[in-house]
Amino acid sequence: MAKVGIVMGSDSDLPIMGKAAEMLEKFGIEYEMTVISAHRMPDIFFDYAKSAEEKGFKVIIAGAGGAAHLPGMAAAIFPMPVIGVPIHTKALGGVDSLYSIVQMPSGIPVATVAIDGAANAGILAAKILATSDEGLLAKLKAYKEELKDGVVAKKEKLERVGYKEYNK
Repeated sequence: MAKVGIVMGSDSDLPIMGKAAEMLEKFGIEYEMTVISAHRMPDIFFDYAKSAEEKGFKVIIAGAGGAAHLPGMAAAIFPMPVIGVPIHTKALGGVDSLYSIVQMPSGIPVATVAIDGAANAGILAAKILATSDEGLLAKLKAYKEELKDGVVAKKEKLERVGYKEYNK
Protein backbone atom coordinates (compact mmCIF):
# COMPACT_ATOMS: atom_id res chain seq x y z
CA MET A 1 0.00 0.00 0.00
CA ALA A 2 1.46 3.37 -1.07
CA LYS A 3 2.08 5.82 1.75
CA VAL A 4 2.80 8.84 -0.44
CA GLY A 5 1.01 10.04 -3.53
CA ILE A 6 3.06 12.03 -6.02
CA VAL A 7 0.94 13.95 -8.48
CA MET A 8 1.81 16.47 -11.16
CA GLY A 9 -0.16 18.43 -13.70
CA SER A 10 1.92 17.44 -16.72
CA ASP A 11 4.47 14.84 -17.74
CA SER A 12 6.83 17.76 -18.44
CA ASP A 13 7.10 17.99 -14.62
CA LEU A 14 8.40 14.41 -14.39
CA PRO A 15 12.15 15.26 -14.42
CA ILE A 16 11.59 17.43 -11.35
CA MET A 17 8.99 15.29 -9.54
CA GLY A 18 11.06 12.17 -10.12
CA LYS A 19 13.49 13.58 -7.56
CA ALA A 20 10.82 13.20 -4.89
CA ALA A 21 10.36 9.57 -5.92
CA GLU A 22 14.13 9.01 -5.74
CA MET A 23 14.24 10.29 -2.17
CA LEU A 24 11.28 8.14 -1.15
CA GLU A 25 12.97 5.10 -2.69
CA LYS A 26 16.17 5.93 -0.79
CA PHE A 27 14.21 5.70 2.46
CA GLY A 28 12.19 2.63 1.40
CA ILE A 29 8.87 4.48 1.29
CA GLU A 30 6.15 3.20 -1.01
CA TYR A 31 4.59 5.73 -3.36
CA GLU A 32 2.29 6.07 -6.31
CA MET A 33 3.05 8.62 -9.03
CA THR A 34 0.59 9.97 -11.57
CA VAL A 35 -0.21 12.86 -13.89
CA ILE A 36 -3.54 14.60 -13.30
CA SER A 37 -4.55 18.07 -14.38
CA ALA A 38 -6.82 19.85 -11.92
CA HIS A 39 -7.95 22.11 -14.77
CA ARG A 40 -8.24 19.70 -17.70
CA MET A 41 -9.69 16.71 -15.87
CA PRO A 42 -11.27 17.94 -12.63
CA ASP A 43 -13.53 14.91 -12.20
CA ILE A 44 -10.55 12.53 -12.25
CA PHE A 45 -8.58 14.85 -9.97
CA PHE A 46 -11.42 14.98 -7.42
CA ASP A 47 -11.67 11.17 -7.45
CA TYR A 48 -7.91 10.92 -6.90
CA ALA A 49 -7.89 13.34 -3.97
CA LYS A 50 -11.03 11.89 -2.38
CA SER A 51 -9.76 8.29 -2.61
CA ALA A 52 -6.17 9.02 -1.50
CA GLU A 53 -6.90 8.33 2.17
CA GLU A 54 -8.58 5.01 1.32
CA LYS A 55 -5.49 4.07 -0.72
CA GLY A 56 -3.39 4.50 2.42
CA PHE A 57 -1.70 7.76 1.49
CA LYS A 58 -0.41 9.65 4.50
CA VAL A 59 1.07 12.51 2.46
CA ILE A 60 0.57 13.88 -1.04
CA ILE A 61 3.38 15.63 -2.89
CA ALA A 62 1.86 17.79 -5.63
CA GLY A 63 3.91 19.59 -8.25
CA ALA A 64 2.52 22.31 -10.47
CA GLY A 65 3.61 25.23 -12.58
CA GLY A 66 1.97 28.49 -13.57
CA ALA A 67 -1.42 28.86 -11.89
CA ALA A 68 -0.40 25.85 -9.78
CA HIS A 69 -3.79 24.95 -8.36
CA LEU A 70 -3.08 21.23 -7.99
CA PRO A 71 -1.42 21.35 -4.50
CA GLY A 72 -4.02 23.70 -3.04
CA MET A 73 -6.94 21.74 -4.43
CA ALA A 74 -5.40 18.52 -3.10
CA ALA A 75 -5.10 20.17 0.32
CA ALA A 76 -8.72 21.31 0.14
CA ILE A 77 -9.89 17.71 -0.34
CA PHE A 78 -7.26 15.42 1.26
CA PRO A 79 -7.33 15.63 5.09
CA MET A 80 -3.63 14.85 5.66
CA PRO A 81 -0.46 16.80 4.74
CA VAL A 82 0.10 18.08 1.22
CA ILE A 83 3.52 19.25 0.12
CA GLY A 84 3.57 21.60 -2.84
CA VAL A 85 6.42 21.74 -5.34
CA PRO A 86 6.38 24.91 -7.43
CA ILE A 87 7.67 24.10 -10.92
CA HIS A 88 9.90 26.52 -12.82
CA THR A 89 8.06 28.31 -15.62
CA LYS A 90 9.40 30.16 -18.66
CA ALA A 91 7.30 33.26 -18.15
CA LEU A 92 8.05 34.06 -14.50
CA GLY A 93 10.73 31.57 -13.49
CA GLY A 94 8.45 29.65 -11.15
CA VAL A 95 7.65 32.59 -8.89
CA ASP A 96 4.08 32.44 -10.19
CA SER A 97 3.93 28.77 -9.16
CA LEU A 98 5.46 29.52 -5.77
CA TYR A 99 2.97 32.28 -4.97
CA SER A 100 0.03 30.18 -6.13
CA ILE A 101 1.00 27.34 -3.83
CA VAL A 102 2.22 29.19 -0.77
CA GLN A 103 -0.61 31.75 -0.57
CA MET A 104 -3.35 29.40 0.58
CA PRO A 105 -6.28 30.67 2.64
CA SER A 106 -6.42 30.03 6.36
CA GLY A 107 -7.46 26.47 7.12
CA ILE A 108 -6.05 24.95 3.91
CA PRO A 109 -2.28 24.73 4.48
CA VAL A 110 0.15 23.44 1.88
CA ALA A 111 3.72 22.84 3.03
CA THR A 112 5.73 24.39 0.21
CA VAL A 113 9.32 23.74 -0.83
CA ALA A 114 11.57 25.73 -3.16
CA ILE A 115 10.96 26.08 -6.89
CA ASP A 116 11.84 22.67 -8.39
CA GLY A 117 12.54 21.42 -4.85
CA ALA A 118 11.01 17.96 -5.25
CA ALA A 119 13.92 16.21 -3.53
CA ASN A 120 13.21 18.25 -0.40
CA ALA A 121 9.53 17.41 -0.75
CA GLY A 122 10.45 13.73 -0.65
CA ILE A 123 12.59 14.28 2.43
CA LEU A 124 9.83 16.29 4.12
CA ALA A 125 7.32 13.52 3.40
CA ALA A 126 9.76 11.04 4.98
CA LYS A 127 10.09 13.27 8.05
CA ILE A 128 6.31 13.46 8.39
CA LEU A 129 6.03 9.68 8.19
CA ALA A 130 8.97 9.25 10.60
CA THR A 131 6.96 10.83 13.44
CA SER A 132 5.36 7.41 13.87
CA ASP A 133 8.05 5.12 12.40
CA GLU A 134 11.28 4.57 14.36
CA GLY A 135 12.93 2.64 11.52
CA LEU A 136 12.34 5.47 9.10
CA LEU A 137 13.60 7.97 11.66
CA ALA A 138 16.84 6.00 11.91
CA LYS A 139 17.22 6.13 8.11
CA LEU A 140 16.73 9.91 8.17
CA LYS A 141 19.38 10.28 10.88
CA ALA A 142 21.79 8.19 8.82
CA TYR A 143 21.05 10.35 5.77
CA LYS A 144 21.90 13.49 7.75
CA GLU A 145 25.22 11.89 8.67
CA GLU A 146 25.87 11.14 4.98
CA LEU A 147 25.26 14.81 4.19
CA LYS A 148 27.62 15.89 6.95
CA ASP A 149 30.31 13.43 5.82
CA GLY A 150 30.07 14.78 2.29
CA VAL A 151 30.64 18.36 3.44
CA VAL A 152 33.52 17.32 5.70
CA ALA A 153 35.17 15.53 2.76
CA LYS A 154 34.86 18.65 0.59
CA LYS A 155 36.25 20.82 3.38
CA GLU A 156 39.23 18.51 3.81
CA LYS A 157 39.88 18.40 0.06
CA LEU A 158 39.82 22.21 -0.16
CA GLU A 159 42.23 22.51 2.76
CA ARG A 160 44.48 19.85 1.23
CA VAL A 161 44.69 21.06 -2.39
CA GLY A 162 43.69 24.73 -2.22
CA TYR A 163 41.20 26.76 -4.22
CA LYS A 164 42.95 26.71 -7.60
CA GLU A 165 43.33 22.90 -7.65
CA TYR A 166 39.96 22.02 -6.08
CA ASN A 167 37.88 21.60 -9.26
CA LYS A 168 40.57 20.27 -11.61
